[in-house]
Amino acid sequence: MVALLSPLTIDHNRLDERIQRLAKIGRQPNGSIRRLAFTPELVRARYIVQQWMVEAGMGVHVDAAGNLIGRYEGTQPTAPALATGSHIDTVPSGGKFDGVLGVLAGIEVVQTLQQNQQRLTHPIEVIIFTDEENTMIGAQAIAGTAHTHDPDRYRSKSGESIQDCLELIGGNWDELATAQRSRTDMAVFLELHVEQGAVLEHQSKDIGVVQGVVGMQRKAITIKGEANHAGTTPMDMRQDALITAAEITLTVRDLAHRFSSQPVATVGHLDVTPNAVNIVPGQVEMSVDIRDLSQETLHNMVTALETKIAAIANNNRTPVQLKPLLCVEPTLAAPPVQATIENICKKLNLSYCALPSRAGHDALEMGRITDMGMIFVPSQNGISHSEAEYTSPEQCTNGANVLLQTFLELDKIYN
Repeated sequence: MVALLSPLTIDHNRLDERIQRLAKIGRQPNGSIRRLAFTPELVRARYIVQQWMVEAGMGVHVDAAGNLIGRYEGTQPTAPALATGSHIDTVPSGGKFDGVLGVLAGIEVVQTLQQNQQRLTHPIEVIIFTDEENTMIGAQAIAGTAHTHDPDRYRSKSGESIQDCLELIGGNWDELATAQRSRTDMAVFLELHVEQGAVLEHQSKDIGVVQGVVGMQRKAITIKGEANHAGTTPMDMRQDALITAAEITLTVRDLAHRFSSQPVATVGHLDVTPNAVNIVPGQVEMSVDIRDLSQETLHNMVTALETKIAAIANNNRTPVQLKPLLCVEPTLAAPPVQATIENICKKLNLSYCALPSRAGHDALEMGRITDMGMIFVPSQNGISHSEAEYTSPEQCTNGANVLLQTFLELDKIYN
């Protein structure tokens, strides 16, 4: 027998009204939103969202990492929670939907159940993660991956200590370890998010079933050449650091095309010295960012890149130094969660496709301690982190209803 969908549906008007209300907090003259972590604007937004959680029937608390957690009890309160959520902090010039949709849709799921006097077997938790856009300390603390020995790593954008920042929102750095969770009290984490890319729109799909959040390898590269006169230095006597940088840049691009898993690789920063029109460049500092769902692919790409860079450096007589900047392992979505999202899309007659998340999310860390899944909805023109960020009310509603129905099914699967 094929299970029927629940007739429950979220209140699309309330969801849109709340998205628009939050967008007023931190709005800039150009229409972008500036709501940085630990600022008065963020504190105000947290207070409003907390009131919505209470209105939806949730008990609310703040953990040591400053995560704001709403909990709607299940019929078996000791059962591990089905968790969802995202963040409401923004980049300096952010948009309305990044993070916010996942938080408010989670509240809508709970409020829909409350209004229909229903509870799941499992408790539901809606989490507002602390400082997703900068340090990800909220998700890292829950996952147990926070660098508790290095508080300077978590300073705010304006330089305040993490100790002072957490105290401002009800957290406590000294007790950070108490925020850690595990599979025994969190059965699954499911995050709804705008895609922040153009794949869904390009393929005319309603929903993205996320395969996982990619890992990242980021390197700083310093190339040492010899600055010299551009007119009097023959071509075969040059040690041109920029030529080496150009060859490395093309190598990075070509490497990304060699692997079937479709990784992405980017040279996003170049600093040329002395950067003058009539001088052969003597030094270049550059960055390389490589991302993929496969840790093996990431390793193989970095190894191949290092080998190729050594050959280029030797050929051009320009020593090259590589320094690691970031190393993040990928997190794959749990197959049962992916399959459930796909089945819900079919039952709701929503088109979908599978795709990786090539941007980082709180789900990256949550997937290290429990089963994880993500639902994407389209981003117009693939734009995010901008005042032009837009996902239609209908698309937001589609995602929220998939979240609701997926939770109803996961409640049966995770027994």
